[in-house]
Parts: sequence; C-alpha cells; structure tokens
Amino acid sequence: MSAGMMNKMENDEVLKLTLIGNPATKKNSQDIKINWATGKRYISQSDRYLAYERDCLWQIGSKYKKNIDYPISLKCVYFRQTRHRVDLSNLLSATCDILVAAGVIKDDDFKVVASMDGSRVSFDKDNPRVEIEITKFEE
Repeated sequence: MSAGMMNKMENDEVLKLTLIGNPATKKNSQDIKINWATGKRYISQSDRYLAYERDCLWQIGSKYKKNIDYPISLKCVYFRQTRHRVDLSNLLSATCDILVAAGVIKDDDFKVVASMDGSRVSFDKDNPRVEIEITKFEE
C-alpha cells in the first residue's frame, strides 16, 4: 500500500473503537479557574472532562490514527453510568474533538463528518463507555 493510501478505508471497512469511561461533555463541564501567576480568572474544561479526554486519548491505539480526511459516517452509542440528563449533541461534539486530537480524523467539520446516523445515549451502570463506528460516507 502506498503512503498516500494509508489513511483510506475500503468502501466496506468499518472502523470500530470502544472507549471505556463515563462519557462526558465539554460544553456543560466547565470550571472557573485562577491563573496563579496573574491572579486572573479564566474558564477551562472541568477536571472531570479533562480526565475523561486524557483516558480516551490513551485508549486510542496507533492502528486507529488514520488522520481520515474524506467524508465519513460516525455512529456513537454512549453507555452512561447514571441516568442524568445529557445532550447527545454535546457528547458527539466532545467525541469528535477527541477523535481529532487522537489523529483518527483530520477535522470534525462537515467535509469529514458528513453523517452521525444511529447515535444515541443508553445506560450501563457497571460498564460506562462509548462504542464508535466509522464508515466511509456514501450518498
């Protein structure tokens, strides 16, 4: 396989990842912190979200780092530890950001993430996780 084809998936290939941990959102997980050098306050992601992101990035192995740059369909099934209300769109946004940071996808704009069909939130008290499926988008 040539170097230019390394980030391509075959038409029928499905890239599956399972990230263990209680799915967290970025948008609703923000804290006001203090810069100890300047004394100024700033808004940052919560420690809970940052720990979740760090754990997810650690779990994504090198075989998933494809830097995909063509249209894909992304399906995320979230299994949360509690039944607290959560916005699916916020979970998807956080997952997309993690996939970009890990090098799985090049960007999370509409040119790459063309579809998010089948994504949903469920409950699993004993095994919180997100199951991710990435397929090449076919119109």
